[in-house]
Amino acid sequence: LVNEAALMATRRRSETVDMQDFTQAIERIVAGLEKRNRLLNPKEREIVAYHEMGHAIVSMSLPGTDEVHKVSIIPRGVGSLGYTIQRPTEDRFLMTREELENKIAVLMGGRAAEYLVFGHFSTGAADDLAKATDIARSMVARYGMDPDLGSVTYDSDRTTFLGQNGASTYFERRYSEATAAQLDRAVKQIIADVFERTVSILNSRRDELDHTAHALLEQETLDAETLRRLIAKSDAIEATPTA
Repeated sequence: LVNEAALMATRRRSETVDMQDFTQAIERIVAGLEKRNRLLNPKEREIVAYHEMGHAIVSMSLPGTDEVHKVSIIPRGVGSLGYTIQRPTEDRFLMTREELENKIAVLMGGRAAEYLVFGHFSTGAADDLAKATDIARSMVARYGMDPDLGSVTYDSDRTTFLGQNGASTYFERRYSEATAAQLDRAVKQIIADVFERTVSILNSRRDELDHTAHALLEQETLDAETLRRLIAKSDAIEATPTA
C-alpha cells in the first residue's frame, strides 16, 4: 500500500505522500486500474449506476455493515464496470447470523436494484452472487447456523488429522446425498429470504435510490460526504408537503 501510494505521489510530481495518494492506492489495489477506454452505452451505464447505488443504499440501511466510502461507475480492473468501496469502522473477529445475513444483503443490493428498477437481472452481479453463496454455505456447513441441520459442521476442510507419518490427511465429505441436498436447499433459502428483504429495503427507499443513481450518472463518482448530502436532500424533498 505504501509503495503504491508513493508511486501515486511521484506521478503528480509531489515530494510528499499525502492522504489522497493513500486513498487512490487503496482504490487501485481493491478495484484495479481505471479503464476509461471501456465505453458503455447509455443503458448499460444506467444499469451499473443503479447496481452500485443498490449496494450503497442497502449498506447504509443495515446495522453492522462496513461504512460506504465511495461509489463509482468508472470501469476498473479486468471486468468491473463500477465499484462500491466500503471501509470497516472497527476490527471484527466474531459475527452473528444476523450480521452475516446483512453482509449478504449488501452483496445482493446491486441485483435487487436491477430487479426493482428494470424488472430483470444482468450479468453484472456474478461476483456478488458467488460471494453471497459462499457466505450462506459457510453459515450452514461450517458455523452450524441452520436450525434444521443443527449445530454440526459439514465442511470437508475441517476433516483432517495427523497420520502415522505425521502428514495431514484429507477426507472427502462424509455425509449422504440427502444431507447434501438439504445443505443446498438451506443455502438457497437464505439467499432467497435475504434477497426478498433487500428488495423491500430498496423499495422503501426508492426516492433515495433514484436520486443518488441519477447523480452518479452525472458525476461518475460519489464520495461518502456527497452521498450523505444527496440522501438528506432526497429525504427533505420527500418530506415537503404538496399543495
